Amino acid sequence: MAINQEVEMTDAEIDGFLGRHETGVLSLARTDEPYAIPISYGYHEREREFYMRLVSTPESEKREFLDSSPAARLVVYDEQGPVYRSIVASGTLEGIPPSELTADQIAQYGQAKRPLFEIWAQSKNELDIELYRLDPDSLEGRRTEVDREE
Repeated sequence: MAINQEVEMTDAEIDGFLGRHETGVLSLARTDEPYAIPISYGYHEREREFYMRLVSTPESEKREFLDSSPAARLVVYDEQGPVYRSIVASGTLEGIPPSELTADQIAQYGQAKRPLFEIWAQSKNELDIELYRLDPDSLEGRRTEVDREE
């Protein structure tokens, strides 16, 4: 397998890709500890921000990371035939209290898939559901074409 072509995606290509997708992998880091989870997101193209609902329990590792204001990186990717596309957004997550939400932000959270509570062993009242925004310091995309015949 050989790489035929690898190119940086334009801002318009990145925005279009992120608008068509709704899931990715969110990686959090503090000192030398990493933590990664699959998430769904809403993407605000004009502001180039991501909105997500994150579900945790009070004692969970996820809660420990979220409470520590970690560095964050969101990766969204896909593969269609010989073409791979990936977007990497890096920045800091900001928790948004529900009382401070704007109408525009509520619309973005509405685009993020709701958590499926049925997959959790805990009852709903034992779960913390918090709203976050990722306003990336960097947002980069790459498109790679692969020749599988070689």
